[in-house]
Amino acid sequence: MRKLIVELGERSYPIFIGKGLLKDPSLIEPYLSASQLMCVTNTTLAEMYADWFKQENLKVAKFNTVVLPDGEQFKNLETLNLIFDALLQNRHNRKTCLLAFGGGVIGDMTGFAAASYQRGVDFIQVPTTLLSQVDSSVGGKTGVNHALGKNMIGAFHQPKCVVIDTEVLKSLPDRELSAGLAEVIKYGLIADQPFFEWLEHNMEKLVQRDEEALAYAIEQSCLTKAKVVAADEREGGVRAILNLGHTFGHAIEAHQGYGVWLHGEAVGAGMMMACEMSRKLGWIDDKLVNRSRKLIEAAGLPACPPSNMSADDFLKYMSVDKKVLDGSLRLVLLKGCGQAVVTEEFDRQALMETLP
Repeated sequence: MRKLIVELGERSYPIFIGKGLLKDPSLIEPYLSASQLMCVTNTTLAEMYADWFKQENLKVAKFNTVVLPDGEQFKNLETLNLIFDALLQNRHNRKTCLLAFGGGVIGDMTGFAAASYQRGVDFIQVPTTLLSQVDSSVGGKTGVNHALGKNMIGAFHQPKCVVIDTEVLKSLPDRELSAGLAEVIKYGLIADQPFFEWLEHNMEKLVQRDEEALAYAIEQSCLTKAKVVAADEREGGVRAILNLGHTFGHAIEAHQGYGVWLHGEAVGAGMMMACEMSRKLGWIDDKLVNRSRKLIEAAGLPACPPSNMSADDFLKYMSVDKKVLDGSLRLVLLKGCGQAVVTEEFDRQALMETLP
């Protein structure tokens, strides 16, 4: 088992990475704040892991589970209310702890519920998809989607710990695995050139679910995420580099309808758009663009935006992106492999030439 620490002073917390960690619920026990626990999961996982959701496994006096519908299209305020309903109906107080057992949708909604319920309670992340293991479970960004924009309603709320069991990836659908690899590739592009080069040599192993390769990729991704979050917890500066490809990608998700394109698929296409725009600005060369495209395609991800989206479609959704500041659109672009920048100073013509 590997153990990393997200350094946030008194709110620092561990990330545990290993095989078979779900078989030892005692790993979670030190991070339970009291005798109450509410597990939040979805319909698919509740059936697959029925034996795990038992009070005797987690050894708390009050134990309840709320099962949400499965899918990005349900990441909204209406579904969020199901968590609050369960907490209130079962008389959970402000000493309770929420446990998110699922992918990014479950993690984001559980974290937001924890940030909001009685003005803030503890929560634990147990991510079950590659994307959530390498990205959304770490860093404390929580929230829900709105019809006009992704993750526009939410809060910063750090978990008490993150437990990553690599064994759960064995049953992950191929499409979901590819979606997670988009975020893995992102870390190489924004901050870790040696890791990007390692991915070029090991992407086939990752697609084939080689356990050693996946464990290494998860660890390196979490290391980069932890360092960036420690430096800028609330995204006032450097943390925004973690959104490479996301401004374009979120526009794709909102336009297509949440869940039609998986988040990682939209980010894959969005990263290629960011690469193309960086090249048009003269910041990176053709070689890096081509290497990025080859790696994204090797991961089974789309490298182009949807054919039914126009420039106006992109601009409509990008105008309400969270990185818009005082009316100015800020983008995460590249000045080299492992060298991401967040900027609003770019030639608008280069943006328009990048959009379809």
